[in-house]
Amino acid sequence: MAQTIQQFIDTAVKSKDIVLFMKGTQKFPMCGFSGAVVSILNNLGVEFQDYNVLESEELRQGIKDYANWPTIPQLYIKGEFIGGCDIVREMFSSGELQAFLQEKGIVKAA
Repeated sequence: MAQTIQQFIDTAVKSKDIVLFMKGTQKFPMCGFSGAVVSILNNLGVEFQDYNVLESEELRQGIKDYANWPTIPQLYIKGEFIGGCDIVREMFSSGELQAFLQEKGIVKAA
């Protein structure tokens, strides 16, 4: 039986500690918002799995439906939806993102 896009997304967000659905790839972001989140994650020195929503209209719409969130990029940590660029940027600026990553055991306390 073929996997639905929702099943694919659910498996994807649970398969890695950090997953980013974005426009483009972490090596070549195709929009400023995706690039900003990649930059934050790179600054934190964490590895993450990226999925380019521009490669599939089904994935692009599917991720919006999955999180009930209308915009891309979308960041997931340990299967939990964190948010888009503005939320990630605010969490990083306040230190909340770093604390969350420590709490989840992804990065060690400095």
